Amino acid sequence: MKAVLCKAFGPAENLVIEEVDGPQIKKSEVLLDVHAAGVNFPDTLMIEGKYQFKPPFPFSPGGEAAGVVAAVGEKVTHLKVGDRVMGLTGWGSFAEQVAVPGDSVLPIPPTMDFDTAAAFSMTYGTSMHALKQRANLQPGETLLVLGASGGVGLAAVEIGKAMGAKVIAAASTAEKLEVAKQAGADELVNYTETSLKERLKELTAGQGVDVIYDPVGGQLFEEAFRSIAWNGRMLVVGFAAGEIPSLPANLPLLKGASLIGVFWGSFARRQPHDNAANFKQLFEWHAEGKLKPLVSQTFALEKAADAITTLAQRRAVGKLVVKVR
Repeated sequence: MKAVLCKAFGPAENLVIEEVDGPQIKKSEVLLDVHAAGVNFPDTLMIEGKYQFKPPFPFSPGGEAAGVVAAVGEKVTHLKVGDRVMGLTGWGSFAEQVAVPGDSVLPIPPTMDFDTAAAFSMTYGTSMHALKQRANLQPGETLLVLGASGGVGLAAVEIGKAMGAKVIAAASTAEKLEVAKQAGADELVNYTETSLKERLKELTAGQGVDVIYDPVGGQLFEEAFRSIAWNGRMLVVGFAAGEIPSLPANLPLLKGASLIGVFWGSFARRQPHDNAANFKQLFEWHAEGKLKPLVSQTFALEKAADAITTLAQRRAVGKLVVKVR
């Protein structure tokens, strides 16, 4: 089979595509014929050795895939050969086949194509867990989404609206904000043209925002937290800006506010029944037209390095997908 390989830590341009042996599955795994693979921020970190997981060389990037089940381990009972599925792989999806733990695989709804399915699980799974389990977002509350035009950001905008919140989208350009507006954002803030803190004060009549969803980190982290409401919750989702920020510890005290970490992958492993319930709701919202995943660009397997570079340079809007078949 063909696979994109990382043979040493470094930039995406060092990745190669080669013919390799197909994976052998364990009793608890399924073999997936990959049709499409989502591109995610961890891919950019993993190939440079900056992620918390470091697979042995050589490995294929790609943490999520959609395709057709080609073989089923004897301990897997909820899937069969020929099923259309999406799976969380951690890595290995930028290849024609990948072995996936059976409990990390879900059937694709009939209304969803492979490209959409490949772009769905990580972004929507992360944002749903963040807003439901971690923030306990309530109808009528105000949600601020930083990096609102990215994959997880757009998912947070849509899910926040589906949960009944007022959503404020923040991004760096008018073009990115228009994408967030199309996803349902109620208010827009271009933080390169105006003070984020002052604009949020205006939009909330001085009360601050109830929940902050931050997949970006960097300089806006503290400014956003200073705009949080009493009993507000700030969700630490990721650090796409490349800088892991710090926060004066007196700020949560003065605001009676919480700083909450979001690690969806660990949640999905530790609380699989809760994760399954989340996806049941997500699939229902998708069928109702409330969730419309934006796949803005697709790349051939041979161009997977370009996809990772595009994401790493923060030039992506919505989700990028590598088409394998």
